[in-house]
Amino acid sequence: MTTETVQVRRPGAAAWLKLIQAEAKMVIRDTAGLIVPLGMPLLILVMQAISFDDVGLEMSDGITVMDYYLLPVVVTMVVTTIAVINMPSFLATYRKTKLLRRLAVTPASPTMVLVAQMVVSFIQVIIGIGVAFAVAMMFFSANLPKSPLMAVGALLATCAAMYGVGMIVASISPTPNSSVAIGLIAFFGLAALGGMFGPTENLPDAVQTVSSWLPFGAAVEAFQSAWSGEGVEMQNWLVLGGSAVMGAAVAGALFRWD
Repeated sequence: MTTETVQVRRPGAAAWLKLIQAEAKMVIRDTAGLIVPLGMPLLILVMQAISFDDVGLEMSDGITVMDYYLLPVVVTMVVTTIAVINMPSFLATYRKTKLLRRLAVTPASPTMVLVAQMVVSFIQVIIGIGVAFAVAMMFFSANLPKSPLMAVGALLATCAAMYGVGMIVASISPTPNSSVAIGLIAFFGLAALGGMFGPTENLPDAVQTVSSWLPFGAAVEAFQSAWSGEGVEMQNWLVLGGSAVMGAAVAGALFRWD
């Protein structure tokens, strides 16, 4: 009796690169999904910068109102729109067209699509933040964070948290249209409480407390600490990390590939 061993060829670097390129083309073709995450935060930045008379006022040594209040919100908005609205809609579309199920019987697993989508969306995050920074520095004399490494850490933690929220949206959305609708509701709910329409200090105390325990508000506070050169509070790390873990747990329990 002979035993034959069937070896499954694992996708190499070339396959990963092609998949990432394919995902990038899909994002570029989706005009609304490309413009909104880049344009809306920039629009909010410019509108609020123009409306604030003291946007260039120094709050402390080298830190202006623009640096402390507007840029942290805009950076968080870029991440949230891409992770909570865009990514779930792509996954819902792939699920509706049975693409994920067809990939499940090939060496290119559905997980590869998820990873490729995250890579492409992270590139989009960097571009969006870069555009916002360029406009803020050229026209409103914005400054870079005093703690760049802390800002990078806060960005990575924010991405993990918002991707977690996005995976929850993708898990409970039966169709692409419902994914966009749920994502928009989640985005505006989190952003409204997190400072998108003005500093959270203007909100009632109870609402401020709720905001600090939500990922958007925690991210804004973390970026504010990075800009002012202070250490990020442990609560912010716990909220961002907890959001990522909760998103992964919910997705693991509820997400379906078809």
